[in-house]
Amino acid sequence: MFANVGWGEMLILVIAGLVILGPERLPGAIRWTSGALRQARDYVSGATSQLREDLGPEFDDLREPLNELNKLRGMTPRAALTKHLLDGDDSIFTGKFDKPETSTEKPVSSPAPQPVAPPEPPATTPFDSDAT
Repeated sequence: MFANVGWGEMLILVIAGLVILGPERLPGAIRWTSGALRQARDYVSGATSQLREDLGPEFDDLREPLNELNKLRGMTPRAALTKHLLDGDDSIFTGKFDKPETSTEKPVSSPAPQPVAPPEPPATTPFDSDAT
């Protein structure tokens, strides 16, 4: 639940608690908060185990769509396109296309075409006195 809270954030929370509650009431507030979180965690785990006992094997059938939904939520647009539209072939995104098979036969040589020189620009720019 608080996996993303680091030591820096924890220090800020303790300093804010000292300023807001004061040093006399802060330990009691920390005890009350940790007890409430522990009790909520126990309720949730108890409800999960109760559902698992009541439903039996159907519980796993209920969890399967939720697991699939969690997989889709963590998927990037590129991964979703690759998986659903391209059947997992991501060569369109990586540029690693299949190379054509090379044959062992020697290709028939044809005369190489001569390069064509580009036309030379005119020496002077044409000027139209009526256009200006």
